[in-house]
Amino acid sequence: MEIKKAAFYKSMKKSVDYPGGDLPEIAFAGKSNVGKSSLINYLANNSKLAYVSKQPGKTRLINYFLINGSFYLVDLPGYGFARVSKTERKSWAEMMRDYFKVAQKLKALVILIDIRHNPTNDDMQMIEWAAHFGVPFMIAATKADKIAKSKRFHYVVQMAKYIGGMLDMDLDIDIVPVSSTDKKGKEDIIAYMEKMIAEDVPE
Repeated sequence: MEIKKAAFYKSMKKSVDYPGGDLPEIAFAGKSNVGKSSLINYLANNSKLAYVSKQPGKTRLINYFLINGSFYLVDLPGYGFARVSKTERKSWAEMMRDYFKVAQKLKALVILIDIRHNPTNDDMQMIEWAAHFGVPFMIAATKADKIAKSKRFHYVVQMAKYIGGMLDMDLDIDIVPVSSTDKKGKEDIIAYMEKMIAEDVPE
């Protein structure tokens, strides 16, 4: 699959804002400074599609992008930003629960985690939510350009072990090192998205 057309569709804050319809969705989630907007822009071949802020935590809504007129790429608001108030954290959690409850066409979740660090508690909560709601997920290990190519596989293995240990289960997790800076991982993520929406995309 090649993304030839990508455009902002609408934003959602509460379940009543959910766009509905029959198109499948692939959602992207991650910490506020993990590089989510940059990755979305890289995948869509559009440097201005998702807003890239110099101040992490600016995306406070769930943003829908229509891709190739056949599915939605859903940009979930970033989490784990220290300057966000308790009220805003609570609002974020409620927004996420509402989304997972109403998103009947959600086919998969792409969770972005900095390849250089173990997943945070917030990352683990997102993984647990995906498991709870029965949503397949993969992990995009961002900022891969920050470590040597020869060490990336080691970091991926360590991340998989850490997640499995935290969940107390042996999981077969797709973890793909990605970097919009050195153009790494795009094909793997797009192939995953294509596979997950294959049954729902109109011919």
